[in-house]
Amino acid sequence: MQQSNLYIITFTILMTIFFGTLLSLTRMTLEPRQKKQEEIDTKKKILGAVVNVSEYDPEEILSIYNERMESIVINYENEIVENDSKGNKIIAENINIQKNYKLDPRERMYPVFMYKNVESGDTEAYIFPMFGNGLWDWISAYVALEKDLNTVLGVSFDHKIETPGLGARISSNEIQDRYKKKKIFDDANNFISVTMLKGENNQGINAHQVDGMSGATITGNGVNKMFFHYFECYSSFIEENKLNQSIKISKN
Repeated sequence: MQQSNLYIITFTILMTIFFGTLLSLTRMTLEPRQKKQEEIDTKKKILGAVVNVSEYDPEEILSIYNERMESIVINYENEIVENDSKGNKIIAENINIQKNYKLDPRERMYPVFMYKNVESGDTEAYIFPMFGNGLWDWISAYVALEKDLNTVLGVSFDHKIETPGLGARISSNEIQDRYKKKKIFDDANNFISVTMLKGENNQGINAHQVDGMSGATITGNGVNKMFFHYFECYSSFIEENKLNQSIKISKN
């Protein structure tokens, strides 16, 4: 039997309300879990620049992070920024580096993460988030410098879409380990950055170069531009804290 228009409209409204309510309840139930997972993922990536996170479960990662990590947010002029224009507290871990990247460098917020010694409270490493473009889409990194703010302690790369077996190798331990102990300044304190070379099995690699990835020149170029650009953006912070380290060492 053909239903009246009123019946169809009423049925549609009731079904819309029912499924809308169901979706809303599902979202409310899952939201805390999603936020917790996002927190774990972010802190895992940050810690990945200084420790082998594969050795720890999620709760251990959060525990290590809360015990050993401190963070600040600075602007381009190396001024600490604690609140946004509306007076809300700025949290370094919540800054969207991808969204921030689209802004003029002088308008961005720059998180700095400091890996602390549990006993002394001294900073053992400084971790800088970076963002750039690879071959097909975005690439990102957390780069840790030792307390001399010159020597790379470790890196943690991520990417959206890079060619499997080629550019996608930047997130492998094999490639990430090549950056360890590299220098971003030369002996005269001139900023050089770290450059991935074209091709693989290069000879005569110096303190500012890493061996490249065969067939992934564009990805490597993207990483190089990202490193150079962000270390320049963090240059005021790096120079000031390098000076503070020198003064501290001379006093000791």
